[in-house]
Amino acid sequence: MESTITEKIFSAHANREVKAGEIVRVAIDMIIGNDITTPISIRAFEQSGAKNLARPENFCIVMDHYIPAKDIASANQAKISRDFAAKHDLKYFFDEKDMGIEHALLPEKGLVIPGDVIIGADSHTCTHGALGAFSTGMGSTDLAFGMITGGNWFKVPESIKVELVGKPAKCIYGKDIILEVIRQIGVDGALYKALEFVGEGIAHLSMDDRFSICNMAIEAGAKSGIIAVDDVTLAYLEERKTANGGLRDEPKIYHSDSDATYVQTLRIELDKLSPVIAYPFLPSNGKPIEQAVADDLKIDQVMIGSCTNGRLEDLRIAASIMKGKRVAKYTRMIVTPATQKIFMQAEKEGLIDILIEAGAVVSNPTCGACLGGYMGILGDGERCVATTNRNFVGRMGSRTSEIYLANSAVAAASAIAGKIVDPRAI
Repeated sequence: MESTITEKIFSAHANREVKAGEIVRVAIDMIIGNDITTPISIRAFEQSGAKNLARPENFCIVMDHYIPAKDIASANQAKISRDFAAKHDLKYFFDEKDMGIEHALLPEKGLVIPGDVIIGADSHTCTHGALGAFSTGMGSTDLAFGMITGGNWFKVPESIKVELVGKPAKCIYGKDIILEVIRQIGVDGALYKALEFVGEGIAHLSMDDRFSICNMAIEAGAKSGIIAVDDVTLAYLEERKTANGGLRDEPKIYHSDSDATYVQTLRIELDKLSPVIAYPFLPSNGKPIEQAVADDLKIDQVMIGSCTNGRLEDLRIAASIMKGKRVAKYTRMIVTPATQKIFMQAEKEGLIDILIEAGAVVSNPTCGACLGGYMGILGDGERCVATTNRNFVGRMGSRTSEIYLANSAVAAASAIAGKIVDPRAI
C-alpha cells in the first residue's frame, strides 16, 4: 500500500507498515521541555517513582519563556528545571549561557533530524516538521510518560496535501503562505491531521520560510506540519554538521508515494499572493494587505521575533527596509532574535545597528512578548503588528488590545509609517 511521509515515519518506528488512523506506541527521538511546562512533567516523573530518564540523550530542556526571570515566581519555576538538569547531568540543557527559543535553537544545534518522531510540551513543536520529521505538541504529563518510558502512544494522522505552485511574488514569505492556508481552511480545518506541503514552489522557499510554515500548522488545528527533505534541507543540515561538529543522529529521509492517500488537497499559487494580514482575533481572519492599507490602521507597537519569525532572514528583511529611516514618533518597535547565534550574526552583518538606529529596542532571545509574558505587554486598546503566531483576545496583554499577524517586511514598513502599510510600495 502506498504511504504518506507521515505514515512512513511511523512505520519505520513501529517496525511494521502502519496507516493513518492506527494507534501505535513508538520510541521518541527527541523530547523537548521548556521553563513553563517542564516543572509539571518533572513533578509527574518524580511522583511515578522513576529514578532515571529512559533515554537521557533524547531529552532536552530549553529555558526560553521567562528567561532571564521576570519575577520571583518565574525564578522559582526555572529553578525546578535547573535542579532536575543538574541532578540528572542532562546533556541537552540550554539556559541563559546559550539562550534561544526552543523551536529555533534545536534545529540550529543539529538536534532535530529528518525522520525523527519528536514531541514537546509546547504547541509549536510542529515547527520541526520543516526538516522532514514528525513533530508535535503534547501535554506535560504526556511528556513525563516519554521521560519515563522513552516512547508514547500516537494515533497516526491522516494527511492534507498543500500544493505550492509557482515562485513567490515580491514580499511573499512563509508567513503569508501559512496564513493563507489557515484563512482557507480555518482554525480547525486540519484537526488532528498532518499538513504536508509539496509542489514546485517548495524549492523557492528558504529554511526560514519552511520553519515559519510548519510552526503555524497548529493554528489550523493540525497535529503536525511537514515538508520532505530536498537540496535546501540537505544544505541546511550540512551547515549544522559543520557548525556543531556533527548532527545528533543520521538523517532518515522519507518521501510520500505518488499515489498516497490524502483526505484533502489545497492549491496555493504563490505568484498571485499578496502579503496576508491576520486581523484580530483569530489567525484564520486573514485579509490581503490592500484591505489593511485601505482600513488605515494606526499602530502602537511592532514586534518582530518569536519561534515563527525571529530568524536571521527576518532581521535581514527588516533591516533592509528600515536602513536610514526611523520608527514613527508614537510607535514602539521590539525586535527579538530567536537565538544568541542569530543575534551575534545579525551584529556581524550590521543589522542590529540599523535596527537600533531606526528606533527599535532589541531584546535577548525570549518568548516573552509573544505570549503576553513580559517585555512587550500591550495596554488597553493598543494595536500591534506582530510576526508571532497567535492573535487571540488578550494574547499579548490587555483584553482590549489588538494583534495583527504579518510577515517581517510588513512589520518593518508599518513601524516606519506608524500604521499598516504595503512594503511593496516602499
